[in-house]
Amino acid sequence: MSKLILAAALAAGIATAANAHVTFETSEATVGGSWKAVLRVPHGCAGEATQTLRVQIPEGVIAVKPMPKAGWRLETVTGKYARSYDYYGTPMSEGVTEIVWTGELPDAFYDEFVFRAMLTTDLEVGEALYFPVVQECADAAERWIEIPTTGQDHDSLESPAPGVKLLPAAGGH
Repeated sequence: MSKLILAAALAAGIATAANAHVTFETSEATVGGSWKAVLRVPHGCAGEATQTLRVQIPEGVIAVKPMPKAGWRLETVTGKYARSYDYYGTPMSEGVTEIVWTGELPDAFYDEFVFRAMLTTDLEVGEALYFPVVQECADAAERWIEIPTTGQDHDSLESPAPGVKLLPAAGGH
């Protein structure tokens, strides 16, 4: 019986650790269309309030529009894409490459940070797409930037970047 209790306690600890990471509300997104991304931030840094959240936008994600948050300053960093993408008939060769929210989220609270984007058809269906996030506090930072290598389990990473599995467009397009 004690082995069963130990196994349950270990499973609960693993689930708690997984829930402590910055993650997306949904684990899947469709290529070739608009996507609403909701990042969940469950805690601060070692008990400190989160003051800044930085989200890196990967290649193939274009037309990014972050949602303002009351009480938070919102900034975007723009730059050139590695190539030009078709955005509903208009070529796009530059856009938002990083989103920065600055405010205060006490460690005892949870919040969500939202943006919309277009996932281009150049993205690989069936693969995962990762968005490195840096969560800054007064004297510390949590760097959710680890991306698994081929064959590596995302859950084995200590500070995994939030990601989504890419699905084909409806109707197979």
